[in-house]
Amino acid sequence: MSAANPEIPTILSLEEIDQQPGTIRKYWLRVISDGLGEPVRVPILCAKGSAEGPTLGVTAAVHGDELNGIRIIQRLFADLDITQLRGTIIGVLVVNVPAFLRQTRVYTDGFDLNHVMPGKENGRASEVYAFRLMDRVIRHFDFLLDLHTASRGRVNTYYVRADMSQETTRQLAILQNPQLIVHNPPSDGTLRGAADALDIPAVTLEVGNPGVYQRQLIRNGTEGVHNVLSYLKMTSDEIIPPASPPVICKRSYWIYTHTGGLLTLEVELLRALKAGDLIATQRDVFGSLKEQYLAPEDGVVIGKSTMPVNRSGGRILHLGIL
Repeated sequence: MSAANPEIPTILSLEEIDQQPGTIRKYWLRVISDGLGEPVRVPILCAKGSAEGPTLGVTAAVHGDELNGIRIIQRLFADLDITQLRGTIIGVLVVNVPAFLRQTRVYTDGFDLNHVMPGKENGRASEVYAFRLMDRVIRHFDFLLDLHTASRGRVNTYYVRADMSQETTRQLAILQNPQLIVHNPPSDGTLRGAADALDIPAVTLEVGNPGVYQRQLIRNGTEGVHNVLSYLKMTSDEIIPPASPPVICKRSYWIYTHTGGLLTLEVELLRALKAGDLIATQRDVFGSLKEQYLAPEDGVVIGKSTMPVNRSGGRILHLGIL
């Protein structure tokens, strides 16, 4: 890694932040060392209000190719009226720095960082990285918004995964003004699940597609974070209502291919499906029809594959069940 900007202090934990109220500051937070023995640092923005209040954490790029969330955090801090803030906002601009620098989804050891949380103090590389992030950063939050995108070869709606049976996470989800919300209790291995295990209410925002900036979705995501600040009484701004109520799914799952070949999706995002609707066709390299895929039950298209080349067991689409 290149040397950190000497004007930006390097810290080992959020506990080391000694910041005047009513200020916004940048930090490098050292997590691990690379193969040269040089520090690997995570970029942090901290806004400390003039009055006491909760600590809201906003994280981006748990996967290295997820960019929309970074821009949301940048805009959040640029728009913030620090004189009116109560409490603290911590923006973790890039959680998975090693993957971000390589523009890959997974950590350098080949494991998905969002499958190994909360990590291990003594484990493989991704587990140690996850453990130190949890210990030095995440455990200091009172609330968490974790910003993601689809992975490469797929596209997403703007949707939220949240435990809708819990009032706080339900409200955090609704305040994002998403297109859809999927009821999804926190699962082991995820950052959201690890936060929940520490009694930190958390939701996952899926903000569009990987490797790109999507201006409208960035605006939507920034608006959602501002709504949360208002809800938590960290700011006095009015909550912006949704243009239309979100579609709420009680569960969701991916539909997979039975065979390999060239896949053509026949449906668009947000399409309402009925059981038996044609969703995709698959042909071999010579153009002969191999398979037609039908919706197994009524639902809505949350996300879908964009890669025509699809082997057996490849993803077709993400179906939300109402």
